[in-house]
Amino acid sequence: MIDARRERGDHRFDPVRFRFIEALARRAAAHGGDARRILDDRMAKLLAAYDEDLERAPRADSTTTQEGQPHRGALAELVDHIGRHASSSRGDGAALDSKTLSYFRNTWSRLSADRRLTQSLATVPQNAGPLNSRHLVHRSLMLMRELSPEYLHRFMSYVDALQWVDQANGGSASAGTDTPRTEGNRKSARSRSG
Repeated sequence: MIDARRERGDHRFDPVRFRFIEALARRAAAHGGDARRILDDRMAKLLAAYDEDLERAPRADSTTTQEGQPHRGALAELVDHIGRHASSSRGDGAALDSKTLSYFRNTWSRLSADRRLTQSLATVPQNAGPLNSRHLVHRSLMLMRELSPEYLHRFMSYVDALQWVDQANGGSASAGTDTPRTEGNRKSARSRSG
């Protein structure tokens, strides 16, 4: 059923959604009983919705414009619009060059790294000892900036990416490290020291 749709070219309408339906079909094939029935029902509903959206969409044979050119998607039209706007505002007809983009990317990276350094300084306690972890992190970042600013920018981009991944996972990686000690642990620690 799904293979026939792929052969017709239906998978090109919404490739990500079609791949999801294919993955669900593979999962259903690996199960039996009630689990298989539930997965088959879900797959049937998704295929029905996909078919409805495919029917409402313009057909492949009608995807040409009046000039006989193939129909372009919204993203291609946006890129063309940006290109026209950039060339008309610059006057020389050239699109944004890679040097300009690189300059802005580097500037943004440097500003982001400086902002992160300022944030790390704000988290260091006033009377932090030499082995305070926040003090050590901030000192390491300052040394990185002095010795190799480019490395600091790359390091900060990796840290930002890791934070994004942690937030996308719901912060589950750091949840286990911040668990408070229970009352029983405190009593046993006091009895050993006392």
